[in-house]
Order: sequence, then C-alpha cells, then structure tokens
Amino acid sequence: MVALIFGSLLLSLLHAIIPNHWLPILAIGKKEKWQLNEVLSITAVAGLSHVLSTLLIGWSLVFFGKEFLKFFSAFTPFIAPSVLIIIGIIFIYRHHRHKHFHIADQQHQSSKAKMILTLSLAMFFSPCLEIEAFFLAASSQNVWWTVLMSAIYAVVTLSGMMVWVGVAYRGLNKFNWHALEHKAGIITGTTLILTGVATYFIH
Repeated sequence: MVALIFGSLLLSLLHAIIPNHWLPILAIGKKEKWQLNEVLSITAVAGLSHVLSTLLIGWSLVFFGKEFLKFFSAFTPFIAPSVLIIIGIIFIYRHHRHKHFHIADQQHQSSKAKMILTLSLAMFFSPCLEIEAFFLAASSQNVWWTVLMSAIYAVVTLSGMMVWVGVAYRGLNKFNWHALEHKAGIITGTTLILTGVATYFIH
C-alpha cells in the first residue's frame, strides 16, 4: 500500500503540471484582465470541481468495480475538449463581432460568473482517469488508506495547479501585452481551441 501512496503522490505531481488543467484559466484571465488573486480563486474553484469528479469516480470504483470506469471513460474524452473548443470559438467570434465593445460592470460580473461555471463544468467532465487504477488497487485495503490517498491527490493537484498558474501569470507580466491587446480575443480563442484539441488526443 505504501507503493500505491507513493505512486499516487507522483502521479498527482505530474498531473498538476499538465497545461490543459490551468492554461485555459490563465488565458481567459489575461484576456479579461483579472488580477492574480482572481485567477487563483477561479483556479481553485475549477480545480476543486476537477478533483471532486475524480474522487467521485475513484470511490465509485472502490464500491462498484471496473465496469463503471469503462462506461464513464467512453464519454469523458469528448466532453471537456468540446467545451474548451466552443469557448475558444466564442472568444474569436466576440473579437471580430465586438472588437471595441465595453461591457458594463453588471454585465461583466454576470459574464464572469458564467465563465467560472463553464470552466468548472469543463474541469468536472475531465477527471484524472489515470489515478483511478490506484483506487481499484486500494479497494482491497483498509479504507483509511484510500482516504489518505484521496487527500494526497486533492491537496497536491489543487496546490500544484495554483502554483503553476501563479508562476505563469507573473512570467507573462514581463511581456508587452498592450501591443497584442487588439488581438487578445484571437490569441485566447486559439489557445483554448488548441488546448481542447490536445486534450482530445492526449488524455
């Protein structure tokens, strides 16, 4: 069981580095001019949604076995990539359609809330299927080992995502984004679409 704990820790560390877990949030944050604390808060919300769906599947496997994973994995490769691609298309459309449109504060807050909900849903439907094998292996052990493994995965994944977003956000601040501001919609949309495509082929 110690090997399972170590393996889940290593997988969680690698899992948090995957760009498609935090790059869309960072890209949207830059486009919408969110402050770092806003981006980190939204990363936490979306990341928590991602962790929750992974743990729901994991604990379901503990109780119901392999068939649930086979059924669920038939759908998850398509849902999250599709959502990311659709968001990207919307951003590119908005760039060409409303290039100089300024949103009122109330509309902005509503749009932000919808974006958070959309990102959270995309993350929820993109669980970490790789770690589910650890739950299957742990199902024959004491339940507290599975609880410990779940806690390690949740903490490492969430903290890792937030660390990478923070590092990347500060790094991007060194670039002259003002010069590219008029193409921000295209850049953001393209980033999201490419991330969605990559997520489909690399999952």
